[in-house]
Amino acid sequence: MNYDILIAFMSATALLAFFPGPDNVYVLTQSLVNGKKSGLATVAGLMSGCLVHTTLLAFGVSAIIKANDNLFLGIKIFGALYLFFIAYKVFKSDANLIVSNGNAPKKSMPALFRQGFIMNVLNPKVALFFLAFFPGFLFSDSISTVVQFYILGLLFMLVSFMIFGLIAVLAGSISSYITKNEKVGLIFKWLQIVVFIGLGIYILLSDK
Repeated sequence: MNYDILIAFMSATALLAFFPGPDNVYVLTQSLVNGKKSGLATVAGLMSGCLVHTTLLAFGVSAIIKANDNLFLGIKIFGALYLFFIAYKVFKSDANLIVSNGNAPKKSMPALFRQGFIMNVLNPKVALFFLAFFPGFLFSDSISTVVQFYILGLLFMLVSFMIFGLIAVLAGSISSYITKNEKVGLIFKWLQIVVFIGLGIYILLSDK
């Protein structure tokens, strides 16, 4: 069991969760409109949806690994290329961060949980990202790949929940900081590009 790989996975997950994106901006908006508890309910829904993607990945990719090593190599190459593509999309995107604090409709906590869950489960980009990201971080030759994917999935959910939860709790301060500092969006944009390219290279070079 390679703990260095798990630490690298958790570090990469923390960076990805921290960078502004549709999910954490949505959490930030809901926290500003509905309060911190509602923001945390949104986070819980989003993270619960990750369990569905983890299950699909665990059983689907594990079967491919058992069937053919070349197919698994193809998945790794696809994963790296997809991460490079995301880096390109970030490069082409607008660096400005826009956070709404008054236009979003107020919703109950159960409704926000359901919406977060549905948003995550029905988002094909999440499924593609899991397929691109997870296989490069398999960490053991003795533990079954299904169990490894579930461990990675649970770690992803735990780390993301902690960071998204922090965003929900500190929503007001974060929103104010983003609004007052015009260069924040540009800095985050280039950090994301570096991280996605770095992850793509790491997956291509990984032994598994």
